[in-house]
Amino acid sequence: MIDATTLVILGAGGDLTSRLLLPALGQLLTREPARAVRIIGADREEWTDDELQGVVRTAFASMGAEEAAARVEVTYVRTDITREDDLRALLGGLTGQVAIYFAVPPSVAAACVATLTPDMLPAGAMLVMEKPFGTDEASARELNRIMTALVPESQVFRVDHFLGRSTTLNLLGARFANRILEPLWSAESIESIDIVYDESLALEGRAGYYDRAGALVDMIQSHLLQVLAVLAMEEPAALDEIDFRAATGAVLRATTVWGDDPAASSRRARYTAGEIDGTAKPSYVDEPGVDPDRRTETLAEATFEVRNARWAGIPFRLRSGKALGTPAREIVVRFRPVRHLPKGLTGTSDGAVLRFSLGPDRMSLELNLNASQDPFELERATLSAELGEGALKAYAEVLSGVLDGDPMLAVRGDAAEESWRIVAPILDAWRREDVPLDDYAAGSSGPEGWPAHG
Repeated sequence: MIDATTLVILGAGGDLTSRLLLPALGQLLTREPARAVRIIGADREEWTDDELQGVVRTAFASMGAEEAAARVEVTYVRTDITREDDLRALLGGLTGQVAIYFAVPPSVAAACVATLTPDMLPAGAMLVMEKPFGTDEASARELNRIMTALVPESQVFRVDHFLGRSTTLNLLGARFANRILEPLWSAESIESIDIVYDESLALEGRAGYYDRAGALVDMIQSHLLQVLAVLAMEEPAALDEIDFRAATGAVLRATTVWGDDPAASSRRARYTAGEIDGTAKPSYVDEPGVDPDRRTETLAEATFEVRNARWAGIPFRLRSGKALGTPAREIVVRFRPVRHLPKGLTGTSDGAVLRFSLGPDRMSLELNLNASQDPFELERATLSAELGEGALKAYAEVLSGVLDGDPMLAVRGDAAEESWRIVAPILDAWRREDVPLDDYAAGSSGPEGWPAHG
C-alpha cells in the first residue's frame, strides 16, 4: 500500500471538482488500487460529510470507479478560505503527504494564497493551482513571489491538463526516438507548424469565467503555448522536473509575436446565432451572464516565432475557438518541399505533412508517392497510426504527478510568467481595437476570409 495522501480540495462544492477533479481521481485510484487518498473538502456551503461523499460517489461512478469510492475517506469542513482562522482550523494537525488543490476561481485562489502563512501549512505541503495563473505578467510574478515564500517551487503545481494529454506526451517519443524525424526537426526542413484546438461546444454556462478571459487567454495563453514548448524544445537530458521544464522554459523565453506586429499576426472573432448538431445556439452576446461591452472573443488565432538557432523564421500558428461546426484538434507540421524533381516526374511536389490529432489520438504522415496508374505521376498518400488514449485521462495523468510529488507535468513559475509576456502585445492591440472583432455563425467553420486550417 502506498502511503496515504491527504487531498484538501478548496472549492469542493464547485463544478471543477465534480466534473473534472473527482472523476480523474476515481480513474486513477481504479488504475492504481494500492494508492490511498483521503479527501478533505472545504467550501462555504452548509454540507455534511455524507453530502460530499455523495458527490464523490457520483463522480467516481462516471468513470466506473465505484469500488474506489468505497475506499476513500471523505470529510467536509465548512470554510471561508479567505479567512485566516478558517484556514488554520482546516489545515491544522494534518500530517504526512498533503496536497492542497485550489478548485476555485483565480481571484479567490489569489486571496486565499495571500492569507496563508508558512506556519499554517503542513510540512512538505503541495499547492495545486488551476489556470489562469494570474491575469497578466505582473500579477503572475507577484503570485509566484507569494507562493514560493510559502513553499519551494518544487511543491507548487500549476495545473495544465494539456501537458497530461497522451498526444502531447506522444510528441516526445515521435521526436526523440525516431532517427527519421529527429534530424529534420528544425527550420532547415520544416516550413510551418499549426496547433489548433477548436470545439463544437458553445459557452455552456461558463460566462462567469470565460467572458473575462476569452479564447486567447483561456486556451492559447494557458494551454497551447505549453504544447508549442514541447514541440520546439531541445532534447532534455532526462524526463524529469528539472530538465524537462528547463527545456520547455527556454522555448518560451525565445518566443515572441510574429514580426513583432500583434495587429498583423492575430485575429479574433465571436460567434453569432446558429445551429450545432441540430441544436439552435444563441449569439454569444445573448448567452446568460455575458457583457457585450467586453467584446470577448470566442475564436482566437495568433502567429508566433521561436527566435533561436533551431526555429528562427518559422511561423507557429496557434488557434482555438468555440461553437465551430467542423472543429479540428490537431498539431500540423508542414515540411519543406524537395528542392528539385527529376525531369519526367510530374504531379504534386508539396512537402510532407505530419499530423498529431488530439482526440481521437492519431498520428498521420502525408507523403508524395508514385501513382498506381502512372509511375511517373506523383500522388498524395497517407500513412497513419492510432495512438490510443493512454491509460489515464489528461487530468488523471496530471493528478498522478501531484500525488507522487512529481511536478514534471506542472507549469513552472517562470513559464507561467512568460506565457503572459508572449500574449501581452496581442491583448494590448485588441484593447486598442487595432484588430477587428469578426463574427461567425455558430456551427460554421469560422469567419469568412480567414485562411483555412489543416
